[in-house]
Amino acid sequence: MEIIADILLVAGSFGAAIYCYVLAGRLKRFTTLETGMGGAIAVLSAQVDDMTTALQNAQGAAVGSASNLESLTVRAEAVAKRLELLVASLHDLPDPAEKVAAAEPGPDEVDRRFRVVRRRSSRQSMEAAE
Repeated sequence: MEIIADILLVAGSFGAAIYCYVLAGRLKRFTTLETGMGGAIAVLSAQVDDMTTALQNAQGAAVGSASNLESLTVRAEAVAKRLELLVASLHDLPDPAEKVAAAEPGPDEVDRRFRVVRRRSSRQSMEAAE
């Protein structure tokens, strides 16, 4: 009986040794930096670093744009105030209908037409220019 128990114990330890050897090979392939999971982790780590840099650049650009937008908003508010004053001052101008009535032509001016005359320049002035 003891011999059978010893044989089973040796067989179990031999099986455990083979199992450990297989796991060691898998773990070695898993942690390989070039092809295994270690490589994937290294690539992801590099991408995280790149994204962090890109995020910092984007935040800097956003801060610059925000300050530029704020200065433009201040300028726009100042211009809006000036426009309000100009529109308010337009109420003091005379009515345009009065200007049109004063500028209407009389009955003898309606029949008059303008005449355009075109003349050719003399050839001698062309020769002097050349």
